[in-house]
Amino acid sequence: MADIYFKRFPKMLYDFEFDYDAVLDKDKRTIKRVTDITANVRFRRDVLSNISIYDEYDIKEGETPEIIAEKFYGSSQYHWVIMLANDRFDYRSDFPLTYLALEDYMASKYDDPDGIHHYEDENGVQVDSSYVGATTVSNRQYEDKLNESKRRIKIPAPELIAKILKDFKNEM
Repeated sequence: MADIYFKRFPKMLYDFEFDYDAVLDKDKRTIKRVTDITANVRFRRDVLSNISIYDEYDIKEGETPEIIAEKFYGSSQYHWVIMLANDRFDYRSDFPLTYLALEDYMASKYDDPDGIHHYEDENGVQVDSSYVGATTVSNRQYEDKLNESKRRIKIPAPELIAKILKDFKNEM
């Protein structure tokens, strides 16, 4: 699936077994041509700044970038468009967890998921526990709110896929 994305990335030679003593002995070196995954591609600012060319979408329980790309573009191979359009690069930390995954995460992170995480004032600003009118926010409430904040994403209009692919090709 990632083939369409990484296909245009530049190639480079990489020494997998670099050893200072082997610099002059080519028989001891293992050099291969690999894809340079450090290439950095971002959508052009003018494409994303025009609010009329994308829709906002709330990720449903269990949806992945591949599922969303299939739903909007007819191909899961455009999952990278979803990720780049939203400056999200890590499936685990940049997208909402499922309910069960979030429960497992909280159980591994906190001794007491229902324990106090912090206090907030009436505007939702974090304050000290001595603040008059401060309310408690549990670890569960904090993690749930953080997880839910990852649901809203931008979906570039399907008619822009050809332009996005062209811009991507030109950038690479």
